[in-house]
Amino acid sequence: MYAVIRTGGKQYRVSQDDVLRVESLKAEVGSSVKFEVLAIGEGESLRIGTPVVADANVTGTVVRHARARKVTVYKFRPKNYSRKRGHRQAFTEVRISIA
Repeated sequence: MYAVIRTGGKQYRVSQDDVLRVESLKAEVGSSVKFEVLAIGEGESLRIGTPVVADANVTGTVVRHARARKVTVYKFRPKNYSRKRGHRQAFTEVRISIA
């Protein structure tokens, strides 16, 4: 069984007990989060929502909050111009359960 969920402006295909990195959520570690279910499938059957499947429940348990590896951005132009910046994106790790 799998489901397609939407969170943080992105869509993810998830199964039972998947651990997923999503955009940072405002939830405590160990708490439960409910997701919008866009589609749910089992074997050959697939149910697609308009826009969400009404009776499908996909919840996630927050495992941890962290920040991704640093991405370095370096701009250079030949006439005395160079800029170096770094960025670390915050994320939340969630364990999925499909009911």
